[in-house]
Amino acid sequence: MTFDFDTRPQRRGTASEKWDALERLYGSADVLPMWVADMDFACPPAVVEAVVARARHGVYGYTDYTEPVYGAVQGWMRERHGLDVPRDWIGFAHGVVPSLAFILKGLTRAGDGILIQPPTYYPFAPTIELNGRRVVNNPLVREGGRYRMDLDDLREKARDGVKAAILCSPHNPVGRVWTREELRAFGDVCLEHGILVISDEVHSDLTYPGVVHTPYLALGAPYADRAMLLHAPSKTFNLAGMQTSYTLIPNPALRAAYEHVVHEVHLHQGSPFGLVALEAAYTRGGAWYEGLRGYLAGNLAYLEDFVAREIPGVEAIHPEGTYVVWLDCRGLGMEPEALARFMNGTARVALSHGPSFGAGGAGYERINIACPRSMLVEALDRIAAAVRSR
Repeated sequence: MTFDFDTRPQRRGTASEKWDALERLYGSADVLPMWVADMDFACPPAVVEAVVARARHGVYGYTDYTEPVYGAVQGWMRERHGLDVPRDWIGFAHGVVPSLAFILKGLTRAGDGILIQPPTYYPFAPTIELNGRRVVNNPLVREGGRYRMDLDDLREKARDGVKAAILCSPHNPVGRVWTREELRAFGDVCLEHGILVISDEVHSDLTYPGVVHTPYLALGAPYADRAMLLHAPSKTFNLAGMQTSYTLIPNPALRAAYEHVVHEVHLHQGSPFGLVALEAAYTRGGAWYEGLRGYLAGNLAYLEDFVAREIPGVEAIHPEGTYVVWLDCRGLGMEPEALARFMNGTARVALSHGPSFGAGGAGYERINIACPRSMLVEALDRIAAAVRSR
């Protein structure tokens, strides 16, 4: 079965943050949006059919999480990641970041240190700070074209009142898919210091050929007993607007503390459309998913070849997973603010600017390649033309 990843959907006028907020966020609607991590692909036909059928029912009342939804999550994790998930590990939420906020509220206290590994997903730091917790940075180290964790710095920072660590796995924006050995080394430090691991694995389905993602919970006891895994079909199947995600929490005490906060804010019920979308994606979207992975691999190959040949001063950091690519633009010799103006104003491409990802982000830009090839070609052509015209 073949699927159409080449047609550009018309997203303007659909309340799309990516397309309809350009003037507010980038100062002009005349820029090509290659920033926020949703895809410019239509969802799998099976998902569209399921949502349309649910809409035709005509009644959209309070919605419960049913056994088929639990089974869909269990089946996906078993078939795609080799992880057997007992039903009672599974909890649902309205997004990975909301889950993170609930965990902070339920399992840490005001003033506690929460460790992150910048440059990293930009909502982490503000979510920590808005909940009255303290950001502790354990920056990644770049060696050549690859990033690694700084375990010596991690050990030092672990003594600084750190109660929880957010593991971005695969890592956004640098594209690392952590090996089992790296995860175990990270986990050993966290276990030694009694640090709860919050593993954000929302990009874990999207790895490139030859790369295998290891769920943090697959490390087994004692690692899994002090960990919570956050996942969703949102990145994999372009369902972010459905606001349907889930948590996997093996430890009953941690799970109860998390669920208490979910009920406290009365967000324990689901969306009728989000649930049918999740079930359809996980049970009938496999062929589309495999087609998507192949298309993304082709986009990545095109980008890496084009950047190396046509955009001097820019280097693409090869990702092992995710559909975002971290671009090292320091060779252009611009300060971060000037670089952002150059990409937005001269190249007319809206990228995610490096400084928003924290320490180590200055001089970098993040580009989203989950789009029809023609859109990626247009964006790269614009950047190349702008660099040539300097």
